[in-house]
Order: sequence, then C-alpha cells, then structure tokens
Amino acid sequence: MADSDSTDADGPPDLERELERARTLDTEALADAIESIGFACTRCGECCTAHGAGDDHEEHTATVFPDEVRELQNATDGGWRDVARPIPYGLTDGPDGPEGETFEWALQTDGCGDCAFYAEDENGTGACTVHADRPLICQTYPFSLALGGTNQPMGEPVEQEELVRAHDCEGLGREISREDAKALAATLKRRAIREIEETIAVSESYEPTAPGRGEIVVHDSEGAKHPDGTRL
Repeated sequence: MADSDSTDADGPPDLERELERARTLDTEALADAIESIGFACTRCGECCTAHGAGDDHEEHTATVFPDEVRELQNATDGGWRDVARPIPYGLTDGPDGPEGETFEWALQTDGCGDCAFYAEDENGTGACTVHADRPLICQTYPFSLALGGTNQPMGEPVEQEELVRAHDCEGLGREISREDAKALAATLKRRAIREIEETIAVSESYEPTAPGRGEIVVHDSEGAKHPDGTRL
C-alpha cells in the first residue's frame, strides 16, 4: 500500500512535491545510507514466500507495475493472471469470494502463498526463476524510501538512515561494496519515481465503479481493469 510518511500538516502528501524530491535525490547519499546499514542477500527465500499458518497465514505480496506484468508475460509466455493478481487491500469477502475495488497489482502466488516465480533447488536454496526480469520492488528489497506516495514491503522498517528504510531481512548488516550500494541506490531512486508517478496517474484517472457481486475491479495508471488485465 502507498506509504504516507511525508504529509502536509492538514492532509495527504503533496504528490507532485514528493515526485520532485524523488527526481532530485542524491544517489551517492542514498548509497552512503545503504552502506551504513549493510546488506548481502543470503538466498534464504523469506522475501519470496508466505508467512504464518492457519488464520495468521499471509500470502507473499509484492507490488508490480502494469508494464512489469507485461514484461514478465513476455519472459514467461504466460497470461496476465499467471503473472499478477489484484492486491487484496481494499477488497471484501463477498458470498462468492473477494469483491470490490483495489488499486494495485501483486505478483501471482502459488497454492502455498509463495511467489509463483520462487523455486528451491535440492539443497533448499531459493532462487527467482525470472531474476533478470524481476520487478523493481524485488530488485531493491529489503529497502524502501520514506517519501509520500511510495510503497514499502510487508512489515514495518527495522532500521532507517536518512530517507532509506530497511525492512526485516537476515541479509541486513552485512558488508556491501560501494559499487553494489550505488547500483542499488540508483534502482531504489528509479523505483520511488515510478511509484509516485503511478500513484499520481491512478488518482487522476480514478472513477468509482460499482462492481457486481463477486467482481473485482483494479485501478492502475492505465485505467480500470478486470483481474485478467483487460480493460473494464
């Protein structure tokens, strides 16, 4: 869901202002913050899998832009619903299943609630099967930026340096090279810009709908859509 750390005193964040802030971010400063926190992926798979069990079971949820869905479709020869699902926030349980309006897409999950693109080898080491085409939120995990209109991964931040927030991950605190920190900082900045642009586009194009019983409508920057990605 969109984060709202940066707000005006009497209302929601000024998204145009936040977009300008994102576009002028100093990637060297972001890299400094990332280096200070430290990170190295251990391939534990925690960021790609469901959490909890029973009533506490929570599916893996990673937001994805419409164009990223199409890129993954091209990479996998899959359909829209093979790649993405309506994010559950905002939906309600109706007599025929989830229904209502929501405003983002999430990567599709398997029957266990894990990311559909996560796999483990015979030794239990996790891997992303679409690593080269993975969305920006996956490329930048476990980091996010504290700007209004941006998204953050599941769970509250466990550490923050300036605008850089770090979310729960066993890879935090490990040494990261300056080159990798700079590359991660540049991608994190690009993701923040894209997220705020998406939020602005959705807010400008949104028109309330009245979904029928059991229906879901997803509003993204391209307009209102059915769960299979076709236009409403």
